[in-house]
Amino acid sequence: MGVCKKVSLFIERASWIRKMFEEGEELKRRIGEENVFDFSLGNPDIEPPDRLKEVIIQLMRSDEKGMHRYMSNAGFWETRKAVAEFLSEERSVEFSFAQVIMTVGAAGGLNVVLKSILDPGDEVIVPSPYFVEYDFYMDNHGGISKKVRTNDDFSLNIDAISSAITSNTKAIIINNPNNPTGRIYGDEEIRGLAEVLAYFSNKYGRPIYLISDEPYRRLSYGKKVPDIFEYYKESILVNSFSKDLSIPGERIGYIAIHPEMHEGDHLIKAFTFCNRTLGYVNAPAIMQRAIPYILREPAPVEIFKRRRDLLCSALNSFGYELIWPDGTFYVFPRSPIKDDRKFVSLLREENILVVPGSGFGGDGYFRISYCMPEERIEKALNGFKKALLKARS
Repeated sequence: MGVCKKVSLFIERASWIRKMFEEGEELKRRIGEENVFDFSLGNPDIEPPDRLKEVIIQLMRSDEKGMHRYMSNAGFWETRKAVAEFLSEERSVEFSFAQVIMTVGAAGGLNVVLKSILDPGDEVIVPSPYFVEYDFYMDNHGGISKKVRTNDDFSLNIDAISSAITSNTKAIIINNPNNPTGRIYGDEEIRGLAEVLAYFSNKYGRPIYLISDEPYRRLSYGKKVPDIFEYYKESILVNSFSKDLSIPGERIGYIAIHPEMHEGDHLIKAFTFCNRTLGYVNAPAIMQRAIPYILREPAPVEIFKRRRDLLCSALNSFGYELIWPDGTFYVFPRSPIKDDRKFVSLLREENILVVPGSGFGGDGYFRISYCMPEERIEKALNGFKKALLKARS
């Protein structure tokens, strides 16, 4: 067989999110899209801001020469400067373009960061439940993913994280707000985490990085998302515009580091080098040119909040156990039976597609992505109720 053993194994345990999405596409072909309620993929259904369309049309009509050529591997200076100014407005420190590089989405950014900091065998702590693709990103660069369970309310278990840190620990990745739970890790959690990381960084004589993956930051339903830079200098932010501006297919994001990070200049050089040698070369030119004009476009928070309220209220009334999400467009209810995959199958019998929690390191739960109009959510509610009754019978 031409495929290597490792990749063959990874394919077998590959993302449940994609698996359910593909099943959904097949089901839609068979019985019609209008009869399938696909809550599997975090793929925003809301159209991007009109301003984005206007800007792209203007850019494409521009007579400026070299619009589509290569640029610096760190990205256009003007774009990096615009992102730095935006971060300076909303964060606790002042950024310059030198602390920002543009990337091919947050996934590309995370791979750039991990490639830059990991030596073979280095460990990266991940609070669980978590976005399972992190495992594959770490393996890409010789790292080892070390999962630490969160508390029952999905808050960070600082003591457990502290116990998991060893001399091989290079970083921790947090996803805030969290996919799949919708939980926002609050100020006290981030402060406690920063204190633990500072203690062990001092103990081992080298920084342990705090990597914060924040593509859902602006999809918060009122609860503040803490600023990692306020609490810890060895912080790396990875972000994208995929979720808050509904442009996941455009693959545009960035990395930013704390301006006072130890050897930060050297780290940015490493990111820039890896941005090129991982094959990304540059973030897409047109989207880089567009970003300065749309950075401050509002995210569709109220739309997703209405959907959350509709869905979670109904699930509560049926008898599902769940913690209402603080942000994102996900909710992570407890499965009414121990086998979350079996319950997902019961939902599938109602033409409802969700992802088992075991696909996120959260056995006994399942994830619902409410990237769906309210009228479609309402039509799906009876199916959720019937599946719960089946599970209890």
